[in-house]
Amino acid sequence: MTNPSPQLSPAPSVREPTREGVLRAAAKVSALVPHTPLLALELPDGGTVWCKAECLQPMGAFKIRGAWHRLTDLTEEERARGVVAVSSGNHAQGVAWAARRLGIAATIVMPSDAPQVKLSETKRLGAEVVLYERLTQSRDAIAADICAAQGSVLVHAYGDPWVIEGQGSTGIELASQMECFAGGGPTRIVTPCGGGGLASGLALACPDAEVVPVEPEGWDDIARSLAGGEIVGVGANPPPTACDALQTMATFPINFAVMTSHHMEGVAVSEAEVRAAQVYAFRKLRLVVEPGGAAALAAVLAGKVPADRRTAVILSGGNVDPAAFAKVIADT
Repeated sequence: MTNPSPQLSPAPSVREPTREGVLRAAAKVSALVPHTPLLALELPDGGTVWCKAECLQPMGAFKIRGAWHRLTDLTEEERARGVVAVSSGNHAQGVAWAARRLGIAATIVMPSDAPQVKLSETKRLGAEVVLYERLTQSRDAIAADICAAQGSVLVHAYGDPWVIEGQGSTGIELASQMECFAGGGPTRIVTPCGGGGLASGLALACPDAEVVPVEPEGWDDIARSLAGGEIVGVGANPPPTACDALQTMATFPINFAVMTSHHMEGVAVSEAEVRAAQVYAFRKLRLVVEPGGAAALAAVLAGKVPADRRTAVILSGGNVDPAAFAKVIADT
C-alpha cells in the first residue's frame, strides 16, 4: 500500500500569517475561554520544564484557537456557505465546536481509522463527517471537491494563515505566564508537530525563543524537510503510530516559510518514548495526554531536546480513547 501524492499547497492564501494577527487571535481567544494552566514539571534529572496544558481546552486540544480565529473572521456571506475541514480529530472538534457556537454548517473530512472518541465527539458537536482512507486517498482532494460542490470555505488544519495565527495565541499566553512564574519568557518551546501550524504560530508569537517541532518516528517529514531545505513528504508505507494527531503527509509552503525563517530543527520520538511521556504526565501532573499531545514531552524526557529553566513544553491534546490510555498506564 502506498501513500497518495501529497498536495503541497491548499488554495492560494490571500495573505501570510503575521505576529499582529497572532495578537489579534490571542485577544479573541482570551475573550472566549480561560487561559490553560502553565505547570512546572520536575524532570527525572532534577531540572524543571514548564508545561502548557492545552489538553485542558474545552474540546481537549489547542485546535480550538485556530478554528475560532478563522471562523470569526468569515464574512456573513462566507458563513452562509459553510466550512469544510480536514482532520484526524482535534481540528475536527475545534471547527465543529466553533461552527456550532457561531451557527455555521461544518463538514469534516476524517480518516476512517481516527480514534472513535474523536469521531463521535465531532458528530455530537453537529458536524457532518466524511470518511476517507488515510493511506490511499488524499483528504485535501476530497475537501477541495466538497468545497467546489457546495461553495464552502476550506478551513485547513495547518495550511491557513488564520489557523496559524490562532494556534500562535498559545505562545502569547505562554510568554505572559512564564514572565510571571519563570522570571522571563521562554527561551525554548518544544511542541508536538503534525503539519506545522502550531510550530509556525509559536514562532510568530515568541520570535526570540527556539521552537523545536517533535514528530513520531517515520512521520518526521518536517524534520527532514527542515534539514534538507525543501518540502518532502512522509513517503510510502509509513509505520503505524499511536500519534494519530501528528500523521500528516507533508507540510505546506506557508508553514515551511515560517519554520525555515526561524531556523527550526526537528526531532523524532519513538512509540515507547511517547508512552513513557503519557505516563509521566499522568503521574506527575495528573493529566490525561493523548499520544500526539505527549510527543514534545517525550523528546525532553528522552534527552533529545535539552531543557533549561525557561524551556516550555506544549501538551497539545488529551483526546485519547479511555481503554487505550488505561492500557498505557497499566503496561508501564
